[in-house]
Amino acid sequence: MRSWLSRLFEGLPARAAGALLLTTVGCAPTIYTVNVMPAARVVHQAEEAGAATHAPYEYWYARAHLDQAREEAGEAMYQDAIRNAQIAEEYGVKALELARRRMREQGR
Repeated sequence: MRSWLSRLFEGLPARAAGALLLTTVGCAPTIYTVNVMPAARVVHQAEEAGAATHAPYEYWYARAHLDQAREEAGEAMYQDAIRNAQIAEEYGVKALELARRRMREQGR
């Protein structure tokens, strides 16, 4: 029985298979960066909108996941870092929206 890797590269010339393998190995840090930048941006926007006061659960949950994503990326645990960055962005958006809504309600 052949391995999944040999089946994946079946029919490809050796150089093409090697190039494909090398290009996919380096993708995790790039994918992490693509996920962490929007997460960091939205968490920062939520902080500036007063989410720590007006949406504390969502804000601190997002902040904790962003910090965890950065820590895991530092340890080259990119899949976990990507997942945490996505959660941070999701809750950062919730915190930002909730903080803005509560600020509008208080302004009435």
